Amino acid sequence: MADSFLHDDDFFPANLDDTDDIVAIGGDLSSERLLHAYGRGIFPWYSAGEPIFWFSPEERMLLHLDEFHLSGSMRRLCRQRHFSVKMDSCFPEVIRSCAYTPRKHESGTWILPEMIEAYCRLHELGFAHSVECYQKGQLVGGLYGINLGKTFFGESMFSLVNNASKFAMACLVAQCRLWEFTFIDCQVYNPHLETLGARVVGRQRFLQMLEDALTVPEKRGKWKADEEALLEEILRID
Repeated sequence: MADSFLHDDDFFPANLDDTDDIVAIGGDLSSERLLHAYGRGIFPWYSAGEPIFWFSPEERMLLHLDEFHLSGSMRRLCRQRHFSVKMDSCFPEVIRSCAYTPRKHESGTWILPEMIEAYCRLHELGFAHSVECYQKGQLVGGLYGINLGKTFFGESMFSLVNNASKFAMACLVAQCRLWEFTFIDCQVYNPHLETLGARVVGRQRFLQMLEDALTVPEKRGKWKADEEALLEEILRID
């Protein structure tokens, strides 16, 4: 674990047992504070014109790697090599695409310019990573998040063609399985992620799982996708 980043400070509550979903307001998006927050199960989420809100939801949505649901149509797309995958080859483009790609039922974005800058710094430090989906050489979908210990904190995904973000998620799951990670943190309830097998657990259960996940070092540095190994692992999923 990167002890130099996960230092103690007085900004977040010492005990989250009796707090609401919002555990702190204000502060900054420095790499030190972000890594300290994620190591305690806390993440920033706010809109333009607001102070930084720091969340630790009482109900946390997690994807246990052995519960990922691979649809029959996605299995066929993988066999047909409909998409190809890379990792960490264009992180800034992925996070900007997550921020600015239009979505149904959403009129704005919480991925503000200062947040893009902050997570790009974490990428340069080797903590933030992207999974990229390509079709005919063009980036058509992807996701990004943070790795600490043996877990991945998913932040956002985007898709320009059908099934592109689902393929990126399947590749992330496959990579996490190969590295023997324990779970992917999806943060808050999302019906789309529920169809992929994610489910809600209580905060205390999540924090116990996180504590265990942080007992091993993260896969720090630039990730590189072994496409053959990932596709083989995806097709092993029941």
